Amino acid sequence: MFRNSERKRLEQERRNDGRLPPGQALTLKWPVLHVGAVPPFDPDTWRFAVFGLVDQPFELSWQQFQALPRKRVQADFHCVTTWSKFDNVWEGVSLNTIAERAKPKPEARFVIQHCEGGYTTNTPLTDLLGENVLLADTHSPEPLTPEHGAPLRMIVPHLYAWKSSKWIRGLEFTAEDQAGYWEERGYHMYGDPVREQRFG
Repeated sequence: MFRNSERKRLEQERRNDGRLPPGQALTLKWPVLHVGAVPPFDPDTWRFAVFGLVDQPFELSWQQFQALPRKRVQADFHCVTTWSKFDNVWEGVSLNTIAERAKPKPEARFVIQHCEGGYTTNTPLTDLLGENVLLADTHSPEPLTPEHGAPLRMIVPHLYAWKSSKWIRGLEFTAEDQAGYWEERGYHMYGDPVREQRFG
C-alpha cells in the first residue's frame, strides 16, 4: 500500500500527465460498492438479451456467450465516490462484437444496460463502440468474483464506474436517452470523470 507521501507524489504525477481526473485519489484496493444483494448465478438458466432498435435482436446462454470472440484491454477505473484504480486488465467480449451481430437501426442513439435486481444505466451508443469497452468476465487475470459483478459486467473505462454496471443481463437500444437507477436519483446523465460530472 502506498505511504501518504508516495501516494501524493504519484497522484500529482498522474494529474500532470492527465491520467488522474480531478477530485480523484489513487487506490491499490478495489472497493465493493453496489445496490442490493449479490445475486446468485446459475449458468444453466442465465441469459443475456440484446433488443430494442436493432435489426437482429438475440439472446445468448452462458455457453453461447463464452463462445464469442474475446478481447483483453488495460484501462483505468474511476468511481464517482472519488477513488481511481489504475491499470486494470479486463477480458471479455467487445461491445463492437455485440453491435455487429445486433445491427442497430439508424435511429438507435442510446443503450440502456439492464441488470439483476432491476438496476439500469444509460450510455450513448457511440461511447459503447470505443476500443476499450467490454462485457467483462475476467479481471487481472482471474474470473470476476460475485461481489465485483460476476458472471458479467460492463466496462466503460472513460466514464464513472456506475456506468460499468454489475450483473448485466441485457442491452436495450433506444432512440431517446433514459435515466437509469442513479440518474433518477440525481447522478449525471453522462458521467465524465475529467469534467467531474458526478451529479446532474
